[in-house]
Amino acid sequence: MPDAGVRHVLSIFSTFSVGGPQVRFCKVVAALGGAYRHSVFSMDGVYDCAERLPASADVAFPRIGMRKGATVANVLGFARALATIRPDILLTHNWGTIEWAMANHLARRRHLHIEDGFGPEERSGQIRRRVLTRRLFLRRSTVIVPSRTLHDIATRIWRLPERHLHYIPNGIDLDAYRRRASPPDIDAMVVGTVAALRAEKNIARLIRAFAMLPKDASIRLLVAGDGPERPRLEALAAELHLGDRVSFLGHTTDVPAVLSRCGAFALSSDTEQMPLSVLEAMASGLPVVATDVGDVRAMLAEENAPFVVPPDDAALAACLTELAGDPALRARLGAANRSKAERDFGEHRMFDAYRALFDGTR
Repeated sequence: MPDAGVRHVLSIFSTFSVGGPQVRFCKVVAALGGAYRHSVFSMDGVYDCAERLPASADVAFPRIGMRKGATVANVLGFARALATIRPDILLTHNWGTIEWAMANHLARRRHLHIEDGFGPEERSGQIRRRVLTRRLFLRRSTVIVPSRTLHDIATRIWRLPERHLHYIPNGIDLDAYRRRASPPDIDAMVVGTVAALRAEKNIARLIRAFAMLPKDASIRLLVAGDGPERPRLEALAAELHLGDRVSFLGHTTDVPAVLSRCGAFALSSDTEQMPLSVLEAMASGLPVVATDVGDVRAMLAEENAPFVVPPDDAALAACLTELAGDPALRARLGAANRSKAERDFGEHRMFDAYRALFDGTR
């Protein structure tokens, strides 16, 4: 029987595959310790990120019926589930779990909602139906956003009450990302990217940019991560005759080890807010070439700003070419990014902020 003094959090994800929000959640669970027990429900039935949960945590995975597209039936079913489970806190993540926010208007549990960003369908603008739904069903919830861009959207477009909004930037374990080894060869730059291989991450853009580099350039690309886009990306690399210059590493649980092999990091996404992968690169002391999305420019050290560019193949290729030819520049930008991470993005700050919200003291 659960300890009556231990509070129960029911956490809902559209998917519990490995990604930034899921990895952050696992770290927060570890930081909260035994004061909370957890139930996790993944709406697509994928629980790959469960391997990242601490072994000591009290975590259950309840079976809850639902049908994709059956909004009314799902809302009623989720309301019944909330009445049965009776969590102390309902924690939802992103648009994919909005039916649970709707159900909670019937169940009235304490509700925290984390909004990390948008899929490719909203990269160029907000969908009105979603704006109105968020405005209606999140107005009494505690809403957490990791980026200033999202905070502005939540107040200006969704019109959520300022008193219910909390900006909590993502944090990173700085010690885990100290360079474990020097890059293999300072004249043979290795570029790394870490991402779930989904359409909005647009790794194809990075591969096409790579194909534009001088053919004799001693520069390689490591793609860490897996997902539905991988077969298409591998085919594209083959079509562009990149050979062993591009390596697909697949799913990895040791991102620090991957980044320790790199001399630079690249992000080619169409949409992001505060990507964990950029924080990991900063903590690893790497220069970053990135598309100008979300808070990326503000996250990075000021010196790195010229390498944050429009979402364009040629712009990425130009930045990679410049970094490849200037080891001293790479070292200088990497050191500046590490210093910025140490100053602003230590994970203890993130944990303290989440703990205060869970405990109801913030």
